[in-house]
Amino acid sequence: MMNVIECRDLTKTYYRKKALNGLSFSIEENKIIGLIGRNGAGKTTLLKIMAGLIKETSGEIKVISEKPFNSLQVSQNSIFMDEHLAFPPALQLQELLEEAGRFYPNWNHQLAQRLFAYFGFDPKDYHNRLSKGKTSVFNAIIGISARCPITIFDEPTSGMDEVARKDFYRALLKDYITYPRTIILSSHHLDEVEDLLEEILLLKDGRKLLHMSISKFKEWAIGFRGKKEVVKEWIGNRDLIYSQYLGIDTMYGVVKNEYSEELLEKARMSGLEVSPVRSSDLCVYLMSETKGGIDDVFNDR
Repeated sequence: MMNVIECRDLTKTYYRKKALNGLSFSIEENKIIGLIGRNGAGKTTLLKIMAGLIKETSGEIKVISEKPFNSLQVSQNSIFMDEHLAFPPALQLQELLEEAGRFYPNWNHQLAQRLFAYFGFDPKDYHNRLSKGKTSVFNAIIGISARCPITIFDEPTSGMDEVARKDFYRALLKDYITYPRTIILSSHHLDEVEDLLEEILLLKDGRKLLHMSISKFKEWAIGFRGKKEVVKEWIGNRDLIYSQYLGIDTMYGVVKNEYSEELLEKARMSGLEVSPVRSSDLCVYLMSETKGGIDDVFNDR
């Protein structure tokens, strides 16, 4: 597979603060990628640079082999959807769908109309009069129906209720199977998008923490729970990702999984509970500023 996005030492600075700091990675075509990070991690900045909306400060980025800023080629082959997307206020929703069909070469008008009806939109309504949740749903319809080779969603479910969020992810997956393309989903919540993803790109403070397949990420860490001394003995000199004290003498510790099955069985025999770490929990642990999360505020040990 060819790489549709390539970054090398990408940096973006705002007022002397680095929103992106030496970011390097590549993304292959026709995959669904999860861009995960907390507020301020650099997700939106990275996506806007990919879409050609803003220019990097230094480093290099290529999207379909071109620098994206001011590139007509990138504009024609990509779509960037976020909650701040503005449409002409004079056009009704139905007219917006028709105009989108003229703009995007792969536009599927039949799909757009079916989604529009399914979510209960009034064709004569206006985009700037929609609630926050409805705005996100309408934007999602545009993003799915455009079928751009590079489709970028920045926090696409903002304001949606649970039913709408599930419907959106289901619709996105079904249309991706029918019409594969590169889809990048930015989210705070890995648990919502995990089942969609083929890869995860995890950002923290403008840097790349991890970039791997979601299947590898699910097995990347291991958790030990049991007597404090025994847990510490099994963790040894490995970097502790997360720890929590449970009572006076019990501890839970998370480290990178570099253990053989034989070693893990020995750990169980020594009285420890050994378990995989949920992907969403691992994201929280990796993105936290401390090893114990909020508990560290109250921990004197």
